[in-house]
Amino acid sequence: MVEEKLDVLSQMMAEHMAMPFPPGFRGLDIEDQDMVMLDADAYGYALGVLKGPLDEQRGKGLIRLTAVFEKVLPAIDDEYATRYYTHVRDLAALAAEIQTLREK
Repeated sequence: MVEEKLDVLSQMMAEHMAMPFPPGFRGLDIEDQDMVMLDADAYGYALGVLKGPLDEQRGKGLIRLTAVFEKVLPAIDDEYATRYYTHVRDLAALAAEIQTLREK
């Protein structure tokens, strides 16, 4: 089951890389979150999960990051950016799910 989820995560990451970054979101903070860093952090955690289990500190960081999206997404008022960051949230959530499955 983990292997199948890793395949889906890999595909989602490829899709993410093909999506242009939302115009006007470089240097933008929403709910005290730098939108470039939010994107980069989510991708970085997902990449780490693809390579293997995260250490405890990074695992907790991934869980905290997934919660950030619950504050940020409702505050985005751009249709494309909402789609983009929803995809990023889904990517981070799947990475967190895989991390949790590995810990069991």
